[in-house]
Amino acid sequence: MAANSIAAPKGRLLTPEQNGFRFGVMTGVVLCVYTLLAALVGFFARVEAGGLDVVILIAGSVLAIRHLRHMRGEQMPYLGGYGTGIISALVASVILGLFFIILTAIMPNKLDLTQVENLFGFDLSVVVAFLAIILMGTMTGVITSLIAMQYFKADPIDPLKAME
Repeated sequence: MAANSIAAPKGRLLTPEQNGFRFGVMTGVVLCVYTLLAALVGFFARVEAGGLDVVILIAGSVLAIRHLRHMRGEQMPYLGGYGTGIISALVASVILGLFFIILTAIMPNKLDLTQVENLFGFDLSVVVAFLAIILMGTMTGVITSLIAMQYFKADPIDPLKAME
C-alpha cells in the first residue's frame, strides 16, 4: 500500500498531469539536494556532475510513468504515460533552474560560469544557464518517455496467445 500513498484520493482518477507534477517536484528536490552537495564538495565543475543530473531526471521520468501504469493498469493511455514523463522532467528542470539561480546568488564562487560569463556578462550568463537547464531537462524527458512507453504501453503482445 506504500505506492498508494502518492496516489490521488480514493474515488478520483489520477491524471497524467497530477502524476507528472508530483514526481517532478520529488525529482526536482532530489536534483537540488544533489546540486547543493556537488557545489559544496567542489564536484560541480566536472562534467560528470551534469551526467548524474541526467540520470536522476531519467529515473524520475521512468518512475512517474511506472507509477501511472501501476495506478491505471491496462487503462493507461499511451499519450498519458508519455505526457506524465515529460511533465515530470519539465517540472524538475524548472525547479533545478530556479535553485541554480538562487545558488548562483548565494555562492557565485562555487559555480564555474566563466565560459558563459566571458561571452555574455554575469547577469545574462545566469539566464542562459537557467534556460539551458530547462531545455536539456525537458528534452531528456521527451526522449526518456518515448523509450519508457515502449516498455510500459498498455497492450502487450502475448506470444502464447498469438499461437492459438
